[in-house]
Amino acid sequence: MKTAKVLALLASLTTAAQLAYAGEFVLQSNDIADGQTLPLKQVYSGCGGDNVSPELHWSGAPGATRSYALTVYDPDAPTGSGWWHWQIFNIPAGVSSLPADAGNPATGKAPAGSIQSRNDFGESGYGGACPPKGDKPHRYQFSLYALDTEKLKLPENASAAMVGFNIRAHALSEARLQALYAR
Repeated sequence: MKTAKVLALLASLTTAAQLAYAGEFVLQSNDIADGQTLPLKQVYSGCGGDNVSPELHWSGAPGATRSYALTVYDPDAPTGSGWWHWQIFNIPAGVSSLPADAGNPATGKAPAGSIQSRNDFGESGYGGACPPKGDKPHRYQFSLYALDTEKLKLPENASAAMVGFNIRAHALSEARLQALYAR
């Protein structure tokens, strides 16, 4: 009995030590800075921008990661439910970056096998910032999820709620960047 307790204690200490030395899951970008204003390049074309998804790269994902999913969400949109700007999932575990404009399906820059579902503009891929004129700065949350499954079995036209539900059901960890924009 004493031996079992000692072994259990050693196992939990080993796990805690491994977690303490594990790298932090971090999402970064060469195009946008955390807490700073989005450049016009990342603003929706209907709002005076270029509608180019930013370059993103990450590190420190959990060892059990089998794929990634990325969402871009504006919780400040005056809709009662926010605004989904981008959802891309089934990004292979071996990928650690998305080049600029990967959110435009026509460029073919998104990782092979990934799916870009509909944003709230009704389009597939990235839809940049476009808050109402005169509104306070909106927060644009770029959230990268490390998932415990290779594929989310969802169609390309899956709703944001369905994609979000499935992401959260398989999330091992989340890394986030948040940028601001007002016009």
